[in-house]
Amino acid sequence: MGGSVKDVKSKAEVDAVVGAGSPVVLHFWASWCEASKHMDQLFTHLATDFPKAHFLRVEAEEQPEISEAYSVSAVPFFVFCKDGKTFDTLEGADPSSLANKVAKLAGSINPGEAASPASLGMAAGSAVLEAVKDLAQVDASKEKNLVEPGLSGSLKKRLQQLVDSHPVFLFMKGTPEEPKCKFSRKVVEVLKEEKVKFGSFDVMSDSELREGLKKFSNWPTFPQLYCKGELLGGCDIAVAMHENGELREVFKDQGIDTIDEEKESGDAKGGISKSTNLSTGLSSRLESLINSNAVMLFMKGKPDEPKCGFSRKVVEILQQESVPFDSFDILTDEEVRQGLKVYSNWSSYPQLYIKGELIGGSDIVLEMHKSGELKKSLHEKGIIPAGTIHDRLKKLIASSPVMLFMKGTPDVPRCGFSSRVVDALRQEGLSFGFFDILSDEDVRRGLKVYSNWPTYPQLYYKSELIGGHDIVMELRNNGELKSTLSE
Repeated sequence: MGGSVKDVKSKAEVDAVVGAGSPVVLHFWASWCEASKHMDQLFTHLATDFPKAHFLRVEAEEQPEISEAYSVSAVPFFVFCKDGKTFDTLEGADPSSLANKVAKLAGSINPGEAASPASLGMAAGSAVLEAVKDLAQVDASKEKNLVEPGLSGSLKKRLQQLVDSHPVFLFMKGTPEEPKCKFSRKVVEVLKEEKVKFGSFDVMSDSELREGLKKFSNWPTFPQLYCKGELLGGCDIAVAMHENGELREVFKDQGIDTIDEEKESGDAKGGISKSTNLSTGLSSRLESLINSNAVMLFMKGKPDEPKCGFSRKVVEILQQESVPFDSFDILTDEEVRQGLKVYSNWSSYPQLYIKGELIGGSDIVLEMHKSGELKKSLHEKGIIPAGTIHDRLKKLIASSPVMLFMKGTPDVPRCGFSSRVVDALRQEGLSFGFFDILSDEDVRRGLKVYSNWPTYPQLYYKSELIGGHDIVMELRNNGELKSTLSE
C-alpha cells in the first residue's frame, strides 16, 4: 500500500496480502506481451491515485502456482480482491474498464459515468487520465467526451486513415504473427493463401478504436476486412469469398498485386515459415520433433509438472478432451527453444501441433476448446473417435470420486451458488474434482438432460448425483455432508 506497485514472488505472499482483507489488484503480465507492458503503465498510475489499495504485479509464466490459483490463461489479466475474496476479473487490454473496476473496488465514481479517456478524471487523478489517453492513442486535439453517441471527428479521421493506409487492411484481434482469436487467424490464413500484402491493426490494443470501428463500419464483430477503403465483411464472408473464388476476383478488379512465390517464401509470417535461415540440421530436427506424434505440445516443463500456467492450461485441455499427445520440454534444450520460435514464426510457448500443423498457443487452444472447434478438428483428423456426449459426460462424472460441475473454478467461482458449494466442501476438508460448465456449451446443455437436473452446480459422488446447491447446504447444516461423500 502507499501508492506503489509490488512485484510478488510467491503464492504465500499473495495469500497474505489478500487474506488481510484490504482491496487488492493483481496484474498478471508476460515480458513478451506488448499489451501487458502498456497496461502496466496505467496500473502504475492507478496505484498512485488509489493509495489505500494494494497493487501487485505477477509475471504469469514465472509464477505458475499463482497463475493457476487465479485461473489465468491469457495476459494481461487483472484480479480484484476484497475482504479476502475475488471481487472481479478483467482479461485483455481495456484501459477504461481497468480504471472503472479499480475505482469500484477502492474508490468512488459518479453513478452511471464510465471511466473513458475523456471522463476518467472523475474516478481518478490527472495522471491516470493522461495514461489512459496515451494507451488509447487519443489524438491530442480531441476534447469531446467519448461517452456520447456517435463518433468524434478526430476518431473518425483516424479510422479512415487506417482503412486507407493499405489497399487491403484487416482489423483483427492480435497480430498476423499471433492472432488472438480463431476468426482473425482464419482471415489471416485466407489472405496468405490469396498471396496479397495487407496491413493490420490489433483492436485489443485500443478499446476506444475497437468500439468506434463498430459504429464506423456498422459491423458489430471482428475481424473486419477492407479493400480499397470498402468493407468486405468479417470471417464468414471472407472465407466464403475465398472458397468460391470471388475474393481473388475482387482483388484482381481492384488492382491488388499478389506476392510472387519467391518473395512470399522469404517474407512469410504466421504458421511455418518457408525460409527460416536455420541450419539444415536444426530445421530437420525440429520437423522431426513436430511430426513425432500426431498431437505434439512444446511446453515449459512436463505434462505432470508444468513450469508455467499457460502450459498447464493446454495440458488440462488436452486431458479433458482425452487426447493422446506427446510433449517436449523446451526448458531442457535452448537450441530447440530458440529455433522453434523462428521455424514456426511464433514467439511464445506453449505451441500445439496437430499432424505437423501449428494450431497456436494457449489463447487459441482455449478458445477452440470452449467453442468445440478443437474437438471437431481432432475428430476430422482422426485423432479421437467421434463418441457421443453421453459417453463424454459419463467419463467426466467418473473422473473423480467427488465431482462438482460448477460455474467457474473453485478459486474463481462465477456464481454465488457454486461459491457456497465449494466453501461447504472445503470446510468439510473434502477433496473434489470440478468442471467449469461455462467453458463447454455441449457439457452445459447435455448434463441437464443426462442428470435430469435443470440447474447448476451439480455434485456427484461415485458417479451418482447428490444434488444441487440446496441439497448440499441441507446436508452440511445437518452434519451429513462428509459422511454422504465418504461412504
